[in-house]
Amino acid sequence: MFGVDEKLESIYKEVTDRNTGETEYLQAVKEVLASLPPVLAKHPEFYEYNIIERLCEPDRQIIFRIVWEDDKGELHINRGFRIQFNNALGPYKGGLRFHSSVYLGIVKFLGFEQIFKNALTGMPIGGAKGGSDFDPHDKSDREIMRFCRRFMTELYRYLGDDIDVPAGDIGVGQREIGYLFGQYKRLTHKFEAGVITGKKLNWGGSQVRTEATGYGLVYFVDEMLRDHKKSFDGMKVTISGSGNVAIYAAEKVTQLGGKVTAMSDSKGVIYDESGINVETVKQIKEIERKRIKEYTKFHETATYYEGGNIWKIKTDIALPCATENELTKKDADTLIKDGVIAVGEGANMPTTPEGIKTFLDAGVLFAPAKAANAGGVATSALEMIQNSRHDVWTFEYTDKRLKEIMVNIYKTCNETSDEFGSPGNLITGANIAGFIRVATAMIDQGVI
Repeated sequence: MFGVDEKLESIYKEVTDRNTGETEYLQAVKEVLASLPPVLAKHPEFYEYNIIERLCEPDRQIIFRIVWEDDKGELHINRGFRIQFNNALGPYKGGLRFHSSVYLGIVKFLGFEQIFKNALTGMPIGGAKGGSDFDPHDKSDREIMRFCRRFMTELYRYLGDDIDVPAGDIGVGQREIGYLFGQYKRLTHKFEAGVITGKKLNWGGSQVRTEATGYGLVYFVDEMLRDHKKSFDGMKVTISGSGNVAIYAAEKVTQLGGKVTAMSDSKGVIYDESGINVETVKQIKEIERKRIKEYTKFHETATYYEGGNIWKIKTDIALPCATENELTKKDADTLIKDGVIAVGEGANMPTTPEGIKTFLDAGVLFAPAKAANAGGVATSALEMIQNSRHDVWTFEYTDKRLKEIMVNIYKTCNETSDEFGSPGNLITGANIAGFIRVATAMIDQGVI
């Protein structure tokens, strides 16, 4: 599995034995470990200090029960999680996800990825993740508020602007962030704005935070394209999903001269050869909170495919921005046959290992999630800086900082892939660059 490196084989077996059934987490660990043999050959001290074993075991796993009352007075029980994985580079940092699919393996996978993603930003932030199997869809504002209050009542004692700083993720937007912070303030008697990010602008939030992950993805892919004498200009682009990441990726693609022809949600796909109108999608998804099929009511040129597969639509550039393992080998084969030139991962681990190998073998430019979708956490870190300084930056300045960070991440991944014998393989470059930064800090700080 890892070449002739028997030590890595032994470590991975130990990880699988200790985390049985946590499929997504084990997939994420395997991907990172597969990139490490050339690093370990050059830096045997990483074995000496048991860096890999320490990285694969979270510093802290917090699991708790949440009992909340709905509008009818009925009680419901959910499970909450916070996995504080590694703080060698700074306070734990990572989002909270509220979705019915959340379980320990998902949270650990996301937290493990967050270690390296955060390291790649160059910002002083460690890796963590959290959430609950609570689903805010079809819940009233008061029900969501009651749930958030109970969630924070269990979690607040583990948080702090120099300890652990959560943010939003799927199911956790500015509404939920507000309720969570309000309860934190009530319990601690402190207006500690830097304890959570993704806030509204009027009480400590950052410009560009809403747009950051989607914009950052496109900035990264654009730099990758330019490095190969290409650009978004005149390209057809398909984007899976229609949430925050997908919407703002579509907006930035359009600004750069690309044409987004298809988007999706869990029920189906919209296709508009004339180009998706992003403002319409915002109206449907962000304001009305309806299904993407509503788009056809506003645009006669659009077609809706119930249960459709967006990867069957011919495109130049594919941006998977929906969920993990959504793009399979079969999908990759279809996209390659139809002439795709680049894939950029906006969601976390949206392409299966077999799909990734298919793209790489075919010479398709591939931007991996832990590098390409780091814009969200990078801008969260910028929000933390503003909060610590009691400062407010303009949209233009923050967007400029975001673009600089994403361009630097691309350059770091590309240069690292060259240095360690895998030129152009940004997956290897991202894994190695993030790993070295964290591992070196761990050694500097001793065995803790």
